[in-house]
Amino acid sequence: MQSNKVYFVGIGGIGMAALARYYLSKGCQVAGYDRAPSALTQALESEGAIISYADSIDAIPDDFRTPGCALVVYTPAVPDANVPLSYFRANSFPVLKRSAVLGLITKGSQGICFAGTHGKTTTSSMAAHILHTAAVGCNAFLGGILRNYGSNLLLSQTSPYTVIEADEYDRSFHTLSPYIAVVTATDPDHLDIYGTEENYLESFAHFTELVRPGGTLLLHEGLKLRPRPQEGVKVLYYAKESGDFHADRIRRGRGTIVFDFVTPDGVVADVELGVPVEINIDNAVAAMAACWLTGSVTADDLRRAMATFQGAERRFQFMLKEDPEQGGHVVIDDYAHHPDELKMSIQSVRALYPESKLTVAFQPHLYSRTRDFYREFAEALSLGDEVVLIDLYPAREEPIPGVSSKIIFDEVKCGNKTLISIEDFVNTMKNLNFDVLLALGAGDLSFELPALVDELSKK
Repeated sequence: MQSNKVYFVGIGGIGMAALARYYLSKGCQVAGYDRAPSALTQALESEGAIISYADSIDAIPDDFRTPGCALVVYTPAVPDANVPLSYFRANSFPVLKRSAVLGLITKGSQGICFAGTHGKTTTSSMAAHILHTAAVGCNAFLGGILRNYGSNLLLSQTSPYTVIEADEYDRSFHTLSPYIAVVTATDPDHLDIYGTEENYLESFAHFTELVRPGGTLLLHEGLKLRPRPQEGVKVLYYAKESGDFHADRIRRGRGTIVFDFVTPDGVVADVELGVPVEINIDNAVAAMAACWLTGSVTADDLRRAMATFQGAERRFQFMLKEDPEQGGHVVIDDYAHHPDELKMSIQSVRALYPESKLTVAFQPHLYSRTRDFYREFAEALSLGDEVVLIDLYPAREEPIPGVSSKIIFDEVKCGNKTLISIEDFVNTMKNLNFDVLLALGAGDLSFELPALVDELSKK
């Protein structure tokens, strides 16, 4: 890129924010648009980005209006009718999707790409933390804010490795050329884009073709995916307790999870999880396997990194952690927004607090996803002792007639269930007699949790 100006349309998205920070670190002028302020946009502004929240040409800084003077990056979540985006396209600016820019940045590196319906944020974050704490280091563009660093971007001037969360939405991950590709799950999602499960699986199959000869494709065991790796690409498998990479001698107790990590070359004994929830055994195996395959980390690197990994924000984030057996409360925030993610999240919390009453609050994300999976959502939520459903969060979508949180609510088998608006959440929850609250969803429910924790602390 010859210009030192970069404009981001949808700069407040988690992936876009990482790219914005990358260009800021390179000394570029960065500006952008988003529809509303957020913690991410405020952080970017404090770091030097110029951000507007008005969908108008006048909101574009003067320095960015000369035709062709800046690279323009956009996310597919922004509608084509967006005024700044339309202006840039009409005035001969180079306009690229976020995924295409990420592909350009990583083209000259050894990309370690994590794809999957769920698990990719945690596994990529774990891998980035492993490499960053080891001598080799890494660059990383992640889909979540790592609590270890307060950022979703890690930079290294010397490391050959770039860790990437490979997003399947809008087939964005097809721009990448992985050295190591990991596929964590292929349960159908984004059917507003793909239409059918077959098309969704085909998109992942094409992703497996992109691994460079000499590289490695690492797949979770049991996927419906039929990989199509190029000649010269090694294919390996992992799972919690089987596969080329897996966990052995899993020990749970006193709030800890410890296991032995089995590789084709030997065993790394006594790996302790810094975030000790059941699903993170599977995630840790994937992340450690990918890093092990680089040949750049030691057993001590793996043990040290996994024990100190604090997780990504909103991935099993404890907002309040008291002892339920002593009358205290536990509040956990989790970004899960697909039925299988909900099921795994609920089961993991059950394993942590088997004797406590589990209240599950869920805010559905997207009309199309709710329409396609409302029965599956209801089935997963019915695993809770008590269910609180929040009005649907539409994100980028227009309403679909007949689709709301109520269609999930009506299918929930749990007898103790409530349907409320987001505005009523805090008052509703502070008056419920819950032990453990698991708040699920990719909308704005998490923004209500600090206020709830404050209310609980007053009791």
